[in-house]
Amino acid sequence: MTVVTERTAGLSTRRGVYTLLLLCTVQFMDIIDSSIMNVALPSIRDDLGFTQQRLQWVLSGYLVTYGGFLLLGGRAADLLGRRRLLVIGTALFAACSLAGGLATNAGLLVGARVAQGVGAALMAPAALSILTTTFPEGRDRTRALGVWGAVSGVAAAAGVFLGGVLSEGPGWRWVLFVNLPVCALIIAAAFGLLAGDHRRTRPATFDLPGAVLITAAMLVLVFALVKAPDAGWGSRHTIGELGTAAVLFAAFVVVERRARNPLFPFAILRIKGLAATDATQLIAFAGFLSVFFFLTLYMQNVLGYTPIRSGSAYLPVTAGIILAAGLSAQLMPRIGTRPVIVAGALIAAAGMYYLSRISVDGSYTRDLLPGLAVMSIGLGAVFVAVTTAANAGVPAHRAGLAAGLLNTSLQLGSALGLAVFSAIATARTNHLIARHATAPAALTAGFGRAVLASSIALLAAALIALRATNTRGHTPATNPATAS
Repeated sequence: MTVVTERTAGLSTRRGVYTLLLLCTVQFMDIIDSSIMNVALPSIRDDLGFTQQRLQWVLSGYLVTYGGFLLLGGRAADLLGRRRLLVIGTALFAACSLAGGLATNAGLLVGARVAQGVGAALMAPAALSILTTTFPEGRDRTRALGVWGAVSGVAAAAGVFLGGVLSEGPGWRWVLFVNLPVCALIIAAAFGLLAGDHRRTRPATFDLPGAVLITAAMLVLVFALVKAPDAGWGSRHTIGELGTAAVLFAAFVVVERRARNPLFPFAILRIKGLAATDATQLIAFAGFLSVFFFLTLYMQNVLGYTPIRSGSAYLPVTAGIILAAGLSAQLMPRIGTRPVIVAGALIAAAGMYYLSRISVDGSYTRDLLPGLAVMSIGLGAVFVAVTTAANAGVPAHRAGLAAGLLNTSLQLGSALGLAVFSAIATARTNHLIARHATAPAALTAGFGRAVLASSIALLAAALIALRATNTRGHTPATNPATAS
């Protein structure tokens, strides 16, 4: 098969479409594995003898290393080769999925999930940077990024549904085994469709001190955010971990300022609107994933839904995101990304506000469906436009770093949102239980308060987005300030 080189594929060609499908499959699998394990947790606990406290690390172990290694993975893709990192990451992801599916005790499963997160952190930025360098011009690039953004939202919603189907069907182990044929397909397609890599730097010149510091800082930060709801925000453990992360970040800045070949060239932050766009993604995803988390608990613990039924409740969300993605792709070339992001965030906030009014005797059609439908339209627009804006004006040799930044904002948002909003929900629930409210009423009030806070987060994302890049999808020009 003839190999495609970067900057040659177009969506008008069959190979260009296959390339986009390959890259979106990578993103879909990485995102879905952040949520697909949720509904399988009770089965995993019973089968492997997890304690309730340790059970959270089936989810958190993946998030910690995924978020912790993203910046390193993104920059390594720029310097060491994008296809190379994509294949290595996918192979590691597959091996860990197999190990996790075969795990015979709690320690093996958690270890497999921790290492699986590292594989995902190598795959995701490599795939996005391949996309932005393969589809560099106008309409094709806008459409490709639009599909990528839509896939991120759809995967987050679909994970809950697929997890329920697999865990109630063939068993929880198939939540991991299902990754194996997909990984094999990705590796085969990568060699068939993507250009070979030319190493951009020698190992001796790789910024090892910077790589160690930023990875350690991200790992400690995400770990602290994941543990904060249980340990308490004011506990010495949380404060110490956040302080350690701050020290490591400060040391990283000092090292990078002096490095001859820095892992993180700070000049990339001079690209207009890039920081605001990534911050918008962080805040928006914090609210989005938190709503999924609390509504799933509401459906199962208050309304008594089975895992499959609660997962199926999110199918309209996937349809709404796909619809919004198509509309946004049509609007962005006319009005730019900024208005689409702001409008989408406001629409999503309205849907979340409706969902925050859930009742203890609620029904799906009255309490959930209208809010989910509105929220999905807004979030579909946000994810598509943010992905496009975050890659606008980024030169090709910084594409992996930009992709790493965007994916890091997504993972930090996920961890931060669950940490903050879980504390809000728990505080409200405990307060009502102390006043002798029934458990279902207290839980519902706590979940509703957390979803209300999530809607406020989307309002904040809309304000931040006012300073985001407003691109119409034209070919990015290389900024001299970022070319070094």
